[in-house]
Amino acid sequence: MSEMKGITKLLEVMAVLRGENGCPWDKEQSIQSLRPYIIEEAFETVEALDEFDRSIPESVIELKKELGDLLLQVVFIAQMAGEENIFDFNDIAETLTHKLISRHPHVFGEDHCRNSAEVLTNWNLIKRKKEERKHLLDGIPRSMPAVLLAQRYASRAASVGFDWEKWEDVTDKLEEERLELLEAVKEKDAAHIEHELGDLLFAVINLGRKLGVDNEKALKMCAERFKARFDKMEDLDPSFIEGGRPVKELEELWQKAKKELKKD
Repeated sequence: MSEMKGITKLLEVMAVLRGENGCPWDKEQSIQSLRPYIIEEAFETVEALDEFDRSIPESVIELKKELGDLLLQVVFIAQMAGEENIFDFNDIAETLTHKLISRHPHVFGEDHCRNSAEVLTNWNLIKRKKEERKHLLDGIPRSMPAVLLAQRYASRAASVGFDWEKWEDVTDKLEEERLELLEAVKEKDAAHIEHELGDLLFAVINLGRKLGVDNEKALKMCAERFKARFDKMEDLDPSFIEGGRPVKELEELWQKAKKELKKD
């Protein structure tokens, strides 16, 4: 019951903030104006998830806080939509409940799924039928970050069997795309280079997918390692950022930075 009281109180507070004597900023917002805040809060939630450690109280509090900020966007939009008699928070909850039940006939119905792969295949087929989508890959938000979008497309295609049998097969595709990129570079055709580089990147993403790797996370961790090493280079020799150093000297500084970080 305490959970329901918390939700009820949250909805009441939101209504007050949008009310006659509420907050001027909150009252000025529209459903569309919250778009950037939804994106920002989603990224902040992901960052909190990346850094989450259940053994550290501060980490638990931070994740709870960011999830609350993300929930606020849903509650905020529900309040504004309710004011226009479009829908309210209860409608959102009921729609989600119906969706979960209808997408899990192996739990709430007579269907049977032997493993997660069959669950995903069934989910996508039901989704396509319910929403009357023309193509299997329709419905995946194209505004997603490119790495995540590519992985989602490939995963959904794989759910119906369009996939390599094993990860080793993807390495052959990688080599094929690498050679095609080199040919495009020789031609000095910018559009062709962009095309072939995209194919190579897509193959790399598929390799990660076949290996069970979260490509977005792997790339982010790589970027963070790069930043840490570059920062260490600057700590060791601040003047190098002024430019003009030979590449060989910079490589030596890079290797020194890597060794120093391993000691930490």
